[in-house]
Amino acid sequence: MSGFRDYRNHDGLGLAALVRDGDVTPRDLLESAIAAAETINPALNALSQKLYDLGEQMVDALPAGDSSAGAFAGVPFLLKDISAMLAGTTTTQGSALFADFMAKSDSTLVERYKRAGVVIFGKTTTPELAMAASTESSFCGTTRNPWDLSRTSGGSSGGAAAAVAAGIVPVAHASDGGGSIRIPASCCGLFGFKPSRARTPSGPFSGEGWGSLSVAHVISRSVRDSAAMLDATHGPAPGDPYCAPYFGGRYLDEVTTPPEPLRIAYQRTPLSGVPVAPECVQAADDAARLLESLGHLVEEAQPPGDWAELAQALWVLVASNVSRSVKQRAAALGRDASPADVDRAIWNAVEFSNGLPVESYPDALATIHLQGRRMADFHKSFDVVMSPTLAQPPVLLGTQHTNNPDSEAYGRALAAFIPFTQLFNLTGQPSMSVPLHWTDASLPVGVMFSAPFGDEATLFRLAGQLEQARPWFDRVPGAPT
Repeated sequence: MSGFRDYRNHDGLGLAALVRDGDVTPRDLLESAIAAAETINPALNALSQKLYDLGEQMVDALPAGDSSAGAFAGVPFLLKDISAMLAGTTTTQGSALFADFMAKSDSTLVERYKRAGVVIFGKTTTPELAMAASTESSFCGTTRNPWDLSRTSGGSSGGAAAAVAAGIVPVAHASDGGGSIRIPASCCGLFGFKPSRARTPSGPFSGEGWGSLSVAHVISRSVRDSAAMLDATHGPAPGDPYCAPYFGGRYLDEVTTPPEPLRIAYQRTPLSGVPVAPECVQAADDAARLLESLGHLVEEAQPPGDWAELAQALWVLVASNVSRSVKQRAAALGRDASPADVDRAIWNAVEFSNGLPVESYPDALATIHLQGRRMADFHKSFDVVMSPTLAQPPVLLGTQHTNNPDSEAYGRALAAFIPFTQLFNLTGQPSMSVPLHWTDASLPVGVMFSAPFGDEATLFRLAGQLEQARPWFDRVPGAPT
């Protein structure tokens, strides 16, 4: 393999520019990505599937010298091993129950990735049915953080984040139903952007993810890669049940547009009231000072909401949808689902759903819709909400394994780790984790920013400003040992 020795020093758009200018070939880039994967993945378990032959075929199929090629033409890319269907490949959902689930056609989002020109050569590890904030489960194994192999890379897009942080790819597909883009971005020192509800399509195999909580996008090293990929993928597809508010501009242009002075609410403590680690408070405090130096007004303010009520609605929506997936797959295999099919945390969701009154699901939807209106009122006073992304730096592996026999310990660890992110899945608002802080032990700590529903543009303007003021692109982990 010849590869390209400068591969890691460019983001996705930078690599695509080199291809367009004839400085490198897509094959050079693919060889570099495969070489990095073969070297690094054994220590990380970031890739769940190697699709190197498919990558070779996609390189061969790229139109030579086509000036209309997508913004990411020739750039190596990885799909998260859940929801995104790639024709002729399995989508395991991180579960033995789906180990041979073969996609007959591409999902709409994958079609749009292909039009953007990416070269798909693998899939990334996810915990079973994306049901965890750490990528640890029986079927997928444990994905480790490139910054510290004893710690989590986050979840459920932990494989995607580990692959990007370690330099296998500059940008990777991810999804977020409770923080699953922002959590691993924070853990791995990356930019993680969750778009508004339905900004990117979920079809054609489903109308929405987890009762509208989940939306797909990417994890990246640069802000502009995230913006350009959203330009390539956003917008409704025929048959979508609903869509995000129309945006007629280019998100990429927003990255280089300085924001007007913003009114920023600093949420220091989560609605649940769980303690926040000093390193995470320090990260947000430092960010507040940086924002003020950039001309923004930062004021401590707590978003409205009863967390007990919201947490119940969240669990009803997640558990019901996960239970449906398990039961449907078992039925397709000609049998009933059983505890032996899935890890303990997933079966807990099935058992919980079995006991729900029929009104629970519409009650949960009514609760999250009401919370969306509460937040809309809150945003009359504030343009953006800022908080730590997580309540702890990347935690040690083990307790959040989805087959932990101590379900109470698993639940406590989850609640203590991710109390901030889920609010913006409930309301459908755009939200991002920005890598602005590292601890004394060189562990990344993200700061989260969230905007009113449909207002990704404000976040991209702010992210571009923060990236210029406190660059992070060259801060990367060393080789895993």
